[in-house]
Amino acid sequence: MKFVDEAYIDISAGDGGAGCVSFRHEKYKEFGGPNGGDGGRGGHVFAVADSNLNTLVDYRFSRRHDAKRGEHGMGSDMFGAAGSDITLKMPVGTIISDAETGEVLYELLQHGEVITIAKGGDGGFGNMRFKSAINRAPRQKTPGWPGEKKNLKLELKVLADVGLLGMPNAGKSTFITAVSNARPRIADYPFTTLHPNLGVVRVGPEQSFVVADLPGLIEGASEGAGLGHLFLRHLQRTRLLLHIVDVAPFDESVDSVAQAKAIVNELKKYDQALYKKPRWLVLNKLDMVPTDEREALVKDFVKRFKWKGPVFEMSALTREGCEPLIKAIYKHVKAQQVSEQTPEVVDPRFVATPGEAQ
Repeated sequence: MKFVDEAYIDISAGDGGAGCVSFRHEKYKEFGGPNGGDGGRGGHVFAVADSNLNTLVDYRFSRRHDAKRGEHGMGSDMFGAAGSDITLKMPVGTIISDAETGEVLYELLQHGEVITIAKGGDGGFGNMRFKSAINRAPRQKTPGWPGEKKNLKLELKVLADVGLLGMPNAGKSTFITAVSNARPRIADYPFTTLHPNLGVVRVGPEQSFVVADLPGLIEGASEGAGLGHLFLRHLQRTRLLLHIVDVAPFDESVDSVAQAKAIVNELKKYDQALYKKPRWLVLNKLDMVPTDEREALVKDFVKRFKWKGPVFEMSALTREGCEPLIKAIYKHVKAQQVSEQTPEVVDPRFVATPGEAQ
């Protein structure tokens, strides 16, 4: 399935049905009067977050979505039926904004979350609504109110705890394959990954986190070079970035430190908030380096890169060093989740004072 993270849709809620002008006429029945019913409301348009979806491709080819209008009122005090609602399923992490102004209207952040994105119009009043002591035979009625119509932009930002950052062929896809259930395409040429891949990493019973593998970045990505800039938005909701670096490139003329610095610069140009996110350095492909040379290579890289944060060494291919890394990641992610939870507000009237009987 093609990964689509942007789409434009036109939605229209149903108009309300018109009210009815009608009078009761029955043989041998006196005191007839107005009995025109109200019109039914128009159908609403709902959006629901579905964790089983991971792309907006359905809305790339189906742009128009209209709810049904309400039925008109009828005689004999009969109200019109409400129009049928429609529900649009969207991936968790979808941002819904106004296509013309760019104003963000809604965000779908939890599975099963339902929001009303367009309200149907109310039904019009029938003439029985206008009956009074001085107006025994009203002939007034009102038309139904129009439903809301909107032009919307849908933008998907995947919800992942950890984002993988690095040059093409740094080993990001190999790493996510080694530690999770994701199976991205892996090959020995650049830009093998063409769209984000999500994987769930199981650390232990009821202990897991979600990692996102994005297409590799190259120098000039913030200006549109390569593919990675198209998906940098998906890193904005992560709690941790792993900067994966190939310390043993096939081309000996390639300077890994210069490439790593270029990635950091592109991140800084794209979004300052993203640049300031917690970021760990992960030196990959150490299986290509002789054992007795690894320590010196790592020290030299860290010194030239002027890195002062956490450093991890691994080989995603042989899975060497992966286990300590994912345990450290889970510990970090769990600590952030706890810190983000809002503490429960306790009414001070029900807090027992020291020495008071419980």
